[in-house]
Amino acid sequence: MNMAKNAKKAKGASSPEVAEETKTVNETEAVKEKKADSGKKDAKGEKKPNFFVRTARKAKSWCHDMKVELKKVHWPTRKELLKNCLVVLVCILAVGICIWVFDALAAAIIRALVNLAQG
Repeated sequence: MNMAKNAKKAKGASSPEVAEETKTVNETEAVKEKKADSGKKDAKGEKKPNFFVRTARKAKSWCHDMKVELKKVHWPTRKELLKNCLVVLVCILAVGICIWVFDALAAAIIRALVNLAQG
C-alpha cells in the first residue's frame, strides 16, 4: 500500500530528493518482505538452533561475561575489609543512639502533654 503511494509521489515529484527517498523506502520495504518470507531461517539460510541450544549458548556467554567483569573488580584486602566493617558498625551504633534519644524525648513530651490534659 505504501509502495503505491510512494510511486505516485515519485511520479508527481519534481525534485530528485523525493524520488531518492521513495526509492530508499521501497528498498526497505522489500527487505522487510524478504525477512518475513524467510521464516525462522537466519542470514546463512540455515534453521535457527532449538531452544536448548540457544539457552546453553546464552548461559555460556553470560558466565564468560561475568568472569570478565569479576576480574575488573577491586577486591579489598583483609585490613580494608575490617576497617570498613568497623566504620559501618560505628555508624549503625550512632544512628541507633540518635533514634533512641529522639524516641525517649518524644515519649517524655507525650507523657507531659497527657498529664497536663488530665490535670
